[in-house]
Amino acid sequence: MPNIVDFSLIFSQIPTLLVYLPMTLFITVISMIFGVIIGLIIALIKMNRIMILSPIATVFVSFMRGTPLLVQLYLSYYGIPVILRYINYFNGTDYNVNNIPSMLFVLIAFSLNEAAYNSETIRSALQSVNKGQIEAAQSLGMTYRQVLQRIIIPEAFIVALPNLGNTLIGLLKGTSLAFVCSVVEMTARGKILAGFNYRYFEVYISLALIYWSLTIMIEHLVKYCEKRVTIPDSNSIPSYRRGKLL
Repeated sequence: MPNIVDFSLIFSQIPTLLVYLPMTLFITVISMIFGVIIGLIIALIKMNRIMILSPIATVFVSFMRGTPLLVQLYLSYYGIPVILRYINYFNGTDYNVNNIPSMLFVLIAFSLNEAAYNSETIRSALQSVNKGQIEAAQSLGMTYRQVLQRIIIPEAFIVALPNLGNTLIGLLKGTSLAFVCSVVEMTARGKILAGFNYRYFEVYISLALIYWSLTIMIEHLVKYCEKRVTIPDSNSIPSYRRGKLL
């Protein structure tokens, strides 16, 4: 019987692919951090309906959510050099377009894409905070910034955590598109390995097992964080423990 599928190759090449796991995790973590920060800013702008900025934020979110991530990566890869050429032309500067690291294009595209999705998640979480708590804090003399830092954002984070976890999983899987910007991560390395022996099926099974394992770990991590930050309902606490807490 011909060796149609080499099962030993599936597991033997996983260590080779894992060498590029730090690159995949770097893109995921950095993009998620900036995506949450920018998403929070966009959410606050839309909630407070800031003139000029609010319509811009709405159009930005609509565009980023309405176009494929692959297209956004190409726009970043080809658009940033075009912008730098215009800057050089109008300002008389001499920025070298060819020296821009490919990782920068990837991080910008992924961060902005995550920001668009996270902004809606964060906005709904912020709006879920009990207004009575906000009014009580303001009656104590807290400024809007203090209310945000001490009440709104901590409580909204608990509400948004499950959805942010789902977004993080989607981002991790989306990093497989980074190769279009000449960034070699796990998927790109897998394509290179498959080019040597034409065992594409085995390589993609190896990649699927790795991404699946990472997704399971993220799911467990998010569930653990949920348990740590969620405040238990007082009605669910036994009476003998409730007295101690009081």
